Amino acid sequence: MCPRLDYPAFNQRRNDMRNYMLYAITGLLLLLTACNSNRKELHVYCWSDYIKPGIIEEFEHTFNCKVVLDTFESNEAMYAKLKAGATGYDIIFPSSYYVEMMHKQGLLQKIDPSLIPNLKYVDLNFPIPGGAQALELAVPYMVSYTGIGYRIDKVQRVSPTWEIFARRDLKGRMTMLNDVREALGAALKSLGYSLNSTDDFQIAQAASTLINWKRNLAKFDSEQYKNGIASAEYLVVQGYSGDLIQVMQEDANIGILYPQEGTAISIDEIIIPKHAPEVQLAHAFINFLLEPKRAAENMEFVFFISPNTAAAQYLSPKVRNNPALNLPNEILQRSEVIHDLSENNIRYISAWETVKEAL
Repeated sequence: MCPRLDYPAFNQRRNDMRNYMLYAITGLLLLLTACNSNRKELHVYCWSDYIKPGIIEEFEHTFNCKVVLDTFESNEAMYAKLKAGATGYDIIFPSSYYVEMMHKQGLLQKIDPSLIPNLKYVDLNFPIPGGAQALELAVPYMVSYTGIGYRIDKVQRVSPTWEIFARRDLKGRMTMLNDVREALGAALKSLGYSLNSTDDFQIAQAASTLINWKRNLAKFDSEQYKNGIASAEYLVVQGYSGDLIQVMQEDANIGILYPQEGTAISIDEIIIPKHAPEVQLAHAFINFLLEPKRAAENMEFVFFISPNTAAAQYLSPKVRNNPALNLPNEILQRSEVIHDLSENNIRYISAWETVKEAL
């Protein structure tokens, strides 16, 4: 029988090597953790599915940062969260009439044009509230129109009017936007009034009309109507043009119409809130989105209109030539941009509460 041999020197070297590898791996993990912890975070608050994911990833890579994205379903929800004390956002995407209100309340900080050279691409021919001067506070991102989506294969005798929501034969199969100005605005337009009316009688009439329509609705909704009409759970929906065009691309049985009484023109803008932690990075993000090719990519993704003078050349023919992207001129003449009504906003809030409480 051979005697057992021990190799203490070899065993010691082997243990030393194991320890070295362990320390090296631990050190590398600590280094990576430190690098990641030093990455700046940009906190963005916007509508759902509103920025092409690849663009966010490209920005993160270019600026060695992390984009944290939160979403909201209505301007009211966004505003309520901010008023409740949410101060950590660097970028927010409110509609223009909320920009007006937030500015009056001192919730915005001025934008530094020198940090956003791509501002030169903003198309001021669009009905941007405040024009060029307003670019000191907000940058237009997307323009959309409010329309009516419907199932071509399920709904007969369709007319381009807001009065479609009065149809009892579609009871329980229709939705309207869960947005005070959009829903009441539709009722106001159906009555021949401005959707920016401050007349108590007109707003009361609109509330009464909306209550009658409500009895035919499945619900007020701003998030699920795309899936609902795609599955035919809903047959008629009030919705934003880009959302409706998206589902139309996938289903030829879905159509869109713009009411002959006129409709709402929405301009969603990009703002930097007053207490934004990462102001420099926020400016860089805005400039990144305004680059024409990226503006076109986002337009292809959401099917809204980018008010960018150089984006159209990068659009595919299916988007550039899509008739649903633009309002017919006669309807455009009767349509309006929603504006902040200052102290008169309470009239709409009160009317909306009446509608919501009605049976």
